[in-house]
Amino acid sequence: MPDVKHFDPDTALEAVVRLFWRKGAASTGIQDIVTATGLNRSSLYATFGGKQDLYRAALRRYIEHHSQPAFGRLAADRRGLPAITEFFAELIRVRCSGEYAQWGCMVANAYAGADNDDPQIRGILERHHQQLRDAMHAALVTAGGRKPAPGVDFGAAADVLALLAYGVNLRSRAGADAQELGKTVTAALESIGARAAA
Repeated sequence: MPDVKHFDPDTALEAVVRLFWRKGAASTGIQDIVTATGLNRSSLYATFGGKQDLYRAALRRYIEHHSQPAFGRLAADRRGLPAITEFFAELIRVRCSGEYAQWGCMVANAYAGADNDDPQIRGILERHHQQLRDAMHAALVTAGGRKPAPGVDFGAAADVLALLAYGVNLRSRAGADAQELGKTVTAALESIGARAAA
């Protein structure tokens, strides 16, 4: 087995992200992590700490590599509602097809799991939610294209859209198909004046 000096911590952490993302924290044991990374326990503990420390690090890495880039693109896109529609279309595509189909979102999975009683995990989840909500709000407020219908409260709409994203993630993990999810998203977006792609 390699020791702490002979492996790439970044590569090991990526393997841990995939494991926690797919299986969830509660269903993942240290032996699963040892098997996924090819490292012995002493190397893992010396580099990352215990399982909970690894989970926190994996959750942060997931957000940095998967969530934040998508939020950044949405917040910077000045098309308004079409950008939000596109965000959801891509979310549904990724959740329902390809390598990560039915894995859901690691953050949404964490909300649904037993490990969110950890104050540090709760803090990570709250910051993620705020970033998602802020990206939705920015897309609504800075719209140079289609805007919400008159009278729509941008803050409330951003809250609803953030919750809708969590719902898509959880329902896709449970096996909901893209067409079903698309209909739900379309109905929600039409309620604020958008028209989602079929």
